[in-house]
Amino acid sequence: MDEEDTRDFNERCAQCSEVNWGLTDGGRFYCRSCHNVTERAREVVNTDFITNSRVQTISKGLKKQEKNDGGCEWYICEGFQLVLKKQVEALEALGVCPQMKDEILCNFWRCYLQKSKQAYCKRPAGETVKTLSVCESSTDVDSDPERPSLLHLLSLSESEGDLQTDCSFASSVSKVSESTSVYSGSVDGSLYLMKNQKEKLRMTMPMTLSFCYLALLWVREPITLSEFLRFVVEGHIPYMNVFQHFPEKMKLCGLDLKIFCVESWPEYKEVFNKMHELAAFLDLPRFPDITESCFLHPDMLCMKYLMEANLPDELHNWTCRVVKKIGIGEVDFLTLTPGNKSTRKVKYDVLAAAVIVVVLKLLFLLDDHYEWLLSEFAEERNKNNTEGGPYFEFKKWYEVVKHSLDVEQKKLDEEKAKYLWRCEKPLFYSVKNKSKVLKRRQMVVNLQNQFGKLSGSVQRAEKPNPSSFQLSWSEENTDGSCFHGHSLKGVLQEKCGLLTVMNPDYWLCTVKLCNEKLCGHLAHYREVEFPQSYHFVLGLFSFLLRIQPSYIHDEVCMIEHRLFNKKLCKKLKYNTVLRKIKRPKTSSVKPM
Repeated sequence: MDEEDTRDFNERCAQCSEVNWGLTDGGRFYCRSCHNVTERAREVVNTDFITNSRVQTISKGLKKQEKNDGGCEWYICEGFQLVLKKQVEALEALGVCPQMKDEILCNFWRCYLQKSKQAYCKRPAGETVKTLSVCESSTDVDSDPERPSLLHLLSLSESEGDLQTDCSFASSVSKVSESTSVYSGSVDGSLYLMKNQKEKLRMTMPMTLSFCYLALLWVREPITLSEFLRFVVEGHIPYMNVFQHFPEKMKLCGLDLKIFCVESWPEYKEVFNKMHELAAFLDLPRFPDITESCFLHPDMLCMKYLMEANLPDELHNWTCRVVKKIGIGEVDFLTLTPGNKSTRKVKYDVLAAAVIVVVLKLLFLLDDHYEWLLSEFAEERNKNNTEGGPYFEFKKWYEVVKHSLDVEQKKLDEEKAKYLWRCEKPLFYSVKNKSKVLKRRQMVVNLQNQFGKLSGSVQRAEKPNPSSFQLSWSEENTDGSCFHGHSLKGVLQEKCGLLTVMNPDYWLCTVKLCNEKLCGHLAHYREVEFPQSYHFVLGLFSFLLRIQPSYIHDEVCMIEHRLFNKKLCKKLKYNTVLRKIKRPKTSSVKPM
């Protein structure tokens, strides 16, 4: 039938110069070789309602925002697919196993498209789609055997050129109303923002990071969520202005920029929560076990953070004792089981940092008094100590780490202040304005370079290679700034053949935990209510993990209540009896 209708149309295709035409559902000619859709439509003879009269009507077909800009039709899910493709390729460049892309992330994305009814499914009979007028046969992505799968983009063998062919081919299997493309360059941009969020988990830019880390967690890669987000902020993983890597034919306009343009740094809590929502939405099975040999186990992460925080190696024995005593190193506690509401959502990096904070409180109390007394004692012993390693001085460690922390924090603040939020690649939406926009952009770059030379500003150096450690300490330094080999003998005593802490007391961050589901926190953290030493330690790990101190404080409270559960229950009963008599002075319990 198409051969008869296209017999008289002998123009060559503007894209591939072939003469091999077919007809779209909208009545327009498209090239069978390259799937390029023209603006020409076939003439239709309609004699159904007027006798002996010949009426010629031209089918409008698909009305696009820009007619001559060389763009193609594309869908929002295809845009997010390109973002995921760029992100996972960046992770592979950092050393992630190649199987994560095609075997893990690809399957997660395919499952999401199917469950969200964007692809790989059949729409229910009689379902109507607002603002879209689409034939039932063309709404099903898999119903047309010639329609290439959207997931082919995630394959290593495909190129961006294939995307342009795929997007242009989509125009031959759909009919979109005029109102859909008026405010966006994509086919379904306006519809996408109108969807009911409660109906299904709508894809967003932060969710692309949740997808990637979900795949990283499945293959148990040695990378934490905080480290992953730090690589994103540093630009090693595409996220900010990632749409500039879209093919030339994918025009972004209006609502598309609202979907893909990011104007804030990714937040740990949002990405973490979306990751668990996504795992439950996809109905994933239990993840591979987090065992003692896995990098995400608290014992392994504690060792890493002790090195980065410049703390003595001997503290690792104490962190392992705490992890074992309260059972947070068990496989069932650490392994992610999507949909299981009885298990706690484990933040592996935050949990390990909180364990170290609890151990420091056990040994040094961190009440702005006891730790300084121990420092004076260790300083005197070090003056007379000629054998073995030096005693650990909390005061000296505080001064060394605070200086380095202030320097690194200042660098971070300056980098954030100098960050150019505007996309380096200029955005233009028509061929007429392309040369004008490029010329204007080049003029801006030249002016910036000239003013930079006049002001003497240093040109930006190349982006350094990513590192797992933000603070590095070498034992070869002769200035004594490395505390890894220092001894804890000054704070320990031998009792019944075991080393125990000299500190007889321990203060709790909170006596009663809040309902995390109601207020979002296990405990509320206000700096003025806690000692400065405790706040400094939280601030140190807050910088290393790039999260708020309150997140670590929550985990500290959880660990304390697990550690002192029996003693705390007795104290709560005792306080209940004495509540009307007098108010208890302190909330201290005896340590282990």
